Amino acid sequence: MERIESHPILTFERGKKIRFFFEGRELMAYEGETIAAALHANGIRVLRYTPKKARPQGLFCAIGKCSSCLMEVDGIPNVRTCMTLVKDGMAVRRQKGRGEFLD
Repeated sequence: MERIESHPILTFERGKKIRFFFEGRELMAYEGETIAAALHANGIRVLRYTPKKARPQGLFCAIGKCSSCLMEVDGIPNVRTCMTLVKDGMAVRRQKGRGEFLD
């Protein structure tokens, strides 16, 4: 498990262990980590696929300026996971296309 220890613009203090779900799979994180950092620590490197050519994208800028980390979080598309803190019980998944709301 490889953890990101520092962030370019956020400071996070590692809190207690929590669990969250990535595409239905239960994963472990620490309170205070971003979603992208928690996914990275769990070996998830592909956060989305480009809408037109379906090319994989991973964590890139880590400061919320690019769109490489956009994911669906608790049913809400286009969440910048490099800036959003992971929460206990949160459901995260790669979004389809440009992030349509699902029924």
